[in-house]
Amino acid sequence: MQSLRRHQGPASFWGLLAVILGARYACHALMLLVVLLHEGVPAPTLPDLVLSWVPYHEGVARWNYILWILCYVPGALYIGWRDRDLFLRFLVLDGILALLRGLMIPLTSLGPVVGPDLNAGRGFPLWSTWLSLLDPVSAVFGNAAGIYLTKDLFFSGHVATTFLLYLFSRRLGRASRVFLGLNLFTTAMVFLAHLHYTIDVVGAYAVTYGLYRAGVKAGLVPPA
Repeated sequence: MQSLRRHQGPASFWGLLAVILGARYACHALMLLVVLLHEGVPAPTLPDLVLSWVPYHEGVARWNYILWILCYVPGALYIGWRDRDLFLRFLVLDGILALLRGLMIPLTSLGPVVGPDLNAGRGFPLWSTWLSLLDPVSAVFGNAAGIYLTKDLFFSGHVATTFLLYLFSRRLGRASRVFLGLNLFTTAMVFLAHLHYTIDVVGAYAVTYGLYRAGVKAGLVPPA
């Protein structure tokens, strides 16, 4: 990954950034496609010890996607402003994290945490639904994720992405405390909205940290 370390001026950085952003979005698109293909598989809703004690908050559930964006996007941009090289490395690992999530979700069928399994055995237009989810405006303001995806559960993408941001932010000094706070806020939001089972949250931390450590060993991530 020497190309991420040695930029030949601003022009080469922006070119490399465009390529990596494209690859990151492609990882997201592929993950969503796999999840959609899995969505029609019937699955039971399971009991959860933690969620049985945490009250469901409809407002948090309604705005969860926008709240996650506010915790994720500004933090990622701040890392890019502080350290361009670190930002590019974060995007690469974030893309791999999305692919891992797409691979893991179909391994075990978990039913919706809240409400009935609406998509079980139901046919829906795959490509138009996929494109709707890929459209940022539709995904945020059209509640496409809430309509179409009910079983994209293991592991929590909300928790995983903000935790990865925190792990990278530790190279930025005291600013990492803010990133940790954003991750903990996201985790609390996930529980209050009953977006995921507890095991999805635990799995998000475990998988993300494991991937991060593998990135350090592979030389993709510089040691803290």
